[in-house]
Amino acid sequence: MDNMEQLQAVVNEVQAARQQVANLRAQVVELETTVDSVRNQPEDLALHQQMGGVLVEVSDRKALLKDLEQTLTTLNEHLARFTDREAQLMATYEELQAVLKGSE
Repeated sequence: MDNMEQLQAVVNEVQAARQQVANLRAQVVELETTVDSVRNQPEDLALHQQMGGVLVEVSDRKALLKDLEQTLTTLNEHLARFTDREAQLMATYEELQAVLKGSE
């Protein structure tokens, strides 16, 4: 594979990584909002959770909050990995671009 093909492949990977990072960031923000909402929901008001196509009342708020926080931690770990991968790909892109400029 020549340098131009490598560059195009890296560009495609960068675009895919950026899309995944954007998706994960959106999921993290949504889940953070959900966690805050669960924490701030008064105890005397019912709390419901979507399960498939059914909305069910939550009987164990602590378990729900723990589950949401664990999911948030996992999403943040994935986000960190994808962000690192995106940075690596950008470094590779810049290196290939420098090589191409040097060979003109």
